[in-house]
Amino acid sequence: MTMDDHAVQAALRELSCTDVSDAMDRLGINGQCLGIMPLDRTFRLVGQAWTLRYGPVGEDPGTVGDYIDDLGAAQVVVLDNQGRMDATVWGDLLTSTASRNNVAGTVIDGVCRDVDRALELGYPIYARGNWMRTGKDRVRVEATGEPVSIGGVRVEAGDWLVGDGDGVVSIPRARAEEVITAAEEIRDAEERIRQAVAEGRTLREARSEVGYHRLQTYRAG
Repeated sequence: MTMDDHAVQAALRELSCTDVSDAMDRLGINGQCLGIMPLDRTFRLVGQAWTLRYGPVGEDPGTVGDYIDDLGAAQVVVLDNQGRMDATVWGDLLTSTASRNNVAGTVIDGVCRDVDRALELGYPIYARGNWMRTGKDRVRVEATGEPVSIGGVRVEAGDWLVGDGDGVVSIPRARAEEVITAAEEIRDAEERIRQAVAEGRTLREARSEVGYHRLQTYRAG
């Protein structure tokens, strides 16, 4: 039976980024966002992408976009700033408003600022780092609701994102159920290995019994 968005979100909340990453390797999906890490390793994020792509300013004035008031729970703000490290596109006012609106979190291919507010509010931000210089008059909004690139991964509006201390992964919305099924299988197999080792078995034996070395291997079709 097809899972609705609430069921998908609930299932993803029970999985780690490593579970999901291994499942996507098995399914041949590129979803691991390279270099995008949480401000705090305790942050956890699960939600669907709302996308915005920035570009550098030209002769025209810059724009950062007034969008945050329209977003709410279960949405993740996904900002493609082309990996720029010299100008931020997220700060204190956006963090405060997003937290008030119960937005699930923010993912940036670029940097943020006002880290203390995010840590104070426990608002999950995943980025390449943080720096204080504003993006105002340095960036412009190119598009919203269109595909973006985050850490080398194509993210479309509505795709699912999962973040924890290991980073962030993006799951194409149409493939969420099969990713969940594979990730749950991998998670459960690794738990059996942990239990076997705790009971005195060698890691070699425990891995062999559950076929560990084939769990993440790509399976055509």
